[in-house]
Amino acid sequence: MLQPKKQKHRKMQKGRSLKRMKETRGIKLSFGSFGLQATTAKWITANQIEAARKAITNSLKREGKIWIRIFPDKPITKLPPEVTLGGGKGEVSHYVVPVKPGRILFEIDGVKEDAARAALRLAGHKLPVRTKVVIK
Repeated sequence: MLQPKKQKHRKMQKGRSLKRMKETRGIKLSFGSFGLQATTAKWITANQIEAARKAITNSLKREGKIWIRIFPDKPITKLPPEVTLGGGKGEVSHYVVPVKPGRILFEIDGVKEDAARAALRLAGHKLPVRTKVVIK
């Protein structure tokens, strides 16, 4: 599972809403010939990224090269169940990456177009955002 090795601060604030924002970085294919691009905004967890990666790897039968263009470095805290208010912020539960529309999530190279499209479509079903396949 993806998570940072070290962090300057253990807990982080939620941040502003991702609605009505467009991504400005990571919007073009940099490594591969085929990519999976987000068209909606959402937080993607480390488990969801790993599930999508496994779907791509299994679909391609470990051929070609895969690049993961997102990394979950935002800690999300959660209080244990049946705990009353007060007592501070909870412990870190998991890590997410905030994704805005336009961000390239995965890239693939070294396989045929139909195989790449099928693999990226399967990966898109594992993620909470709507996606589309882009070609260089």
